[in-house]
Amino acid sequence: MKSKYILVIGDALALLVVTLLGFTTHGEFNASFLPRMLAVYIPLLIGWFLLSPWFGLFNSEIISNSKQFWRPILTMLFAGPLAVVLRGLLLNAPIIPIFAVVLSGTSALGLMIWRMVYFLINKGAGKSTG
Repeated sequence: MKSKYILVIGDALALLVVTLLGFTTHGEFNASFLPRMLAVYIPLLIGWFLLSPWFGLFNSEIISNSKQFWRPILTMLFAGPLAVVLRGLLLNAPIIPIFAVVLSGTSALGLMIWRMVYFLINKGAGKSTG
């Protein structure tokens, strides 16, 4: 059970890092952009945590199997566009398809890196089978 909390916190932090890096690459990383950052981050969290349980991303038999690393990527292919739609509704702003593609791809990469680190740490501790 403790490891699931670590996964949830790690997922949230991975998505936060991706969001912050996205704003940094656009030269928009300072306190004045905090509301805009939250307008991306919160819908992204909602999309991820609504869909990830459906894809089994917190089941121990899935998170301990290296052959299941495709699941976070597939999940984010749905969660990213959902987040962009939620953001558009929240801000009453247009929904930009390329933003959904980039957000999904970079978020999938960030989550994949985090989930691999988590897997390797647990495998090294003898808690995982691959």
